[in-house]
Amino acid sequence: MVDMSNDCRAELLAVGTEILLGQIHNAHAQFISQELAKHGLYVYHHGAVGDNEARIVNAFATAAQRSNVVIATGGLGPTGDDLTKEALARFLERKLVMSEEALADIVQYFARRQRPMPEQNRKQALCIEGGQWLPNPNGTAPGQYIFDRGVHFFLLPGPPLEMRPMLRDHVIPRLVERFGGERKLVSRMLHFCGIGESDVDAQIADLTSGDNPTVAPYAGEGEMLLRITATADTEEAARKLIEPVEAEIRSRFQPFIYGEDDDSLPSVVIGRLRKQGRTLAVAESCTGGMLAELLTDIPGSSEAFVGGVVAYANQVKERLLGVDANTLAQDGAVSEATAKEMAEGVRRALGADFGVGITGIAGPGGGTEAKPVGLVYVAVADNRETRVYRLQLRGSRAQIRLRSCKQACWRLLQLIDDHM
Repeated sequence: MVDMSNDCRAELLAVGTEILLGQIHNAHAQFISQELAKHGLYVYHHGAVGDNEARIVNAFATAAQRSNVVIATGGLGPTGDDLTKEALARFLERKLVMSEEALADIVQYFARRQRPMPEQNRKQALCIEGGQWLPNPNGTAPGQYIFDRGVHFFLLPGPPLEMRPMLRDHVIPRLVERFGGERKLVSRMLHFCGIGESDVDAQIADLTSGDNPTVAPYAGEGEMLLRITATADTEEAARKLIEPVEAEIRSRFQPFIYGEDDDSLPSVVIGRLRKQGRTLAVAESCTGGMLAELLTDIPGSSEAFVGGVVAYANQVKERLLGVDANTLAQDGAVSEATAKEMAEGVRRALGADFGVGITGIAGPGGGTEAKPVGLVYVAVADNRETRVYRLQLRGSRAQIRLRSCKQACWRLLQLIDDHM
């Protein structure tokens, strides 16, 4: 088993066949990791296992070999397939014993709702011998804590409204007490567009080799991110460690950095337009309204986004956007000229300061040698000029559509900034 040290090496284990079948999302992993990180407690592994006692036992055995904290969620209900504590008891070679205190708590839970307690709920009051039960004020499944074999085991119920307060009230305080002061972990995310992950990574080798702060690149759909993370005794001290590294990254890549932390390309576009009191209209063909959806997902977008036209058919491009019939006949719907006239036409038709036009071939079919799948033209226009960009994108239909929208936002931001 693992040797105890001053460092928390936590592992999260989600129990439930429904997670493995993809019927529910394992949101617990993200939430618990974030909560522990706030206190300088680190998660090293995430795992999931179905409702099978032997497999859960094996999952606990694996976790205990490499982690000194194991937090399991789910499998504490009253039914026969709720097997988490049974599996942990079997792994630890301990008995399950009735906790009269836990049973009284469950009985009281039903009494407050003026309902008798079903007999099968007695199962939830069984606790692993030598462990401690953790009260659950929002449900009938008490949690459990036991220290054995150099490992702190915590069992928590699956429903988020039950698990989350128990994590904050009973798990984190114990871990902070055991592993010492609450060192603060702070992260700063920088968002890039117009440059690839490998290009950035090649230029930050000197920064990614550090231990505190650390710098790590992440690939996104049509963009990339750099995360700078530091730990210190206070949040302010951690931020001071981040500041010089962030300043250096900005000095190297300023033209490609569009935002930080929770920013997104659509949110920055809307924010920039609102700040300047200007408006936007979009005309979409291959993206089918996706850009409009991304923009209107942003709170306050109505102050800057006036509307959009999904111009899939050529007749719509002509009648609503004013795309010239000769342009469509000679250059085709997927062309630089058509994208240009779409951006200018929607700006004019909807009375906006800026217009965006997107036309392309999202696939998987419809491509030719001259115009292959992934060919997209993005145009951005204001009352001074129109810029058109030819993109050759890769990926699935969904990826090509999303990347087209992000490129449209990125190119629009450049036009907005150039014409401030």
